[in-house]
Amino acid sequence: MSTKMNIRLILKVIFISFVFCPYMLWGGNFIVVIDPGHGGKDPGAVGAVLKEKDINLRIALALGALIEEKHPDVKVLYTRKKDYFVELDQRANIANKANADLFISIHTNAIANKNFTGTESFTLGLARTQENLAVAMRENSAILLEDDYKQKYAGFDPHSTESYIMFEFMQNKYMEQSISFADQIQKEFKSFARRNDRGVKQAGFLVLRKTSMPSVLIEVGFISNKEEERYMGSERGLKNLSESIYRAFKSYKSNHDRKSGYASERPMEAPEKKATVAPEKKTAAIPEQKAAPEQTEQKKTASVLPESDKEVYKVQILTSSVKLSANSPLLKNYREIDFYKENDLYKYTLGSCENLEDAKKIRNKVSKDFRDAFIITFKNGIRVK
Repeated sequence: MSTKMNIRLILKVIFISFVFCPYMLWGGNFIVVIDPGHGGKDPGAVGAVLKEKDINLRIALALGALIEEKHPDVKVLYTRKKDYFVELDQRANIANKANADLFISIHTNAIANKNFTGTESFTLGLARTQENLAVAMRENSAILLEDDYKQKYAGFDPHSTESYIMFEFMQNKYMEQSISFADQIQKEFKSFARRNDRGVKQAGFLVLRKTSMPSVLIEVGFISNKEEERYMGSERGLKNLSESIYRAFKSYKSNHDRKSGYASERPMEAPEKKATVAPEKKTAAIPEQKAAPEQTEQKKTASVLPESDKEVYKVQILTSSVKLSANSPLLKNYREIDFYKENDLYKYTLGSCENLEDAKKIRNKVSKDFRDAFIITFKNGIRVK
């Protein structure tokens, strides 16, 4: 083959890559781990005909196939692809070792009341109702099939209410992304699959506890309800449920790409609307910093400059599902800590800087105490997404 032909061939390959595979040129290193709950010796919930482990696996594989088909820039990993048992902590380890960007755990619900139907999505946190706690207890009971589970999980008893107290303040910087993704999943289940929407909830799931990325546990339906069991086992149910989760993933990934500056072959989506921040009073203050002026307008957030339309930067240090007292040990004796409320969560911040570099200095200074601290932006009392 002549040199000219070689050059033409190389140019042709580059052109094809540019047109059809832009993800190869602009990054495209998103990793999602799909976790089909239970498996092997652990059947999960058992219905009149089906077993939870089989429903979970079918939906997980269908979801992964959709993502791989339509997003060649995404690497899809599974905690299992066949019917075998995987320990709960190992599922999280698979995601962490892969440095995954998203963790999706798929499960099937069950309850004594056989009239219950619908889907619900969970993020990590303390269960606020007995019903949510019961779901977590059932899913966590899988550890009883593991060897040395008492040592491995530091004496955690999945059937003891006291064991779940540790989830009270087990928050991290991924909570917001997790809740946002879970909310989108529920919207798709309701609008696309026409399922009963039971909402986004929090509970203490061990499989989510150690994941170092946005993570959601999905209950796709009640196997204890005969009609819903038939639906989940049908081809129609498989298609609708897996595609609903995929549609939520597509939305999440598109938003992730936009924020990360990645190119995409998909049309640009409309910018995300700004979230209105509920007004809250200041709780405390940080040493060595001047207190921000008190606000008289209820619509303003405590630390946001009220008379300026400039963007200000804050360092978010902590998210909690409950309001913390000013002397809470979780605040580590810092003062000048403000908070705002969003999606029923209390989000605590330090600083109010017009200069991004100043905010970075605050983040670096407090990183020893709040290693997951990150910078957020406000404008006129509204958080800019």
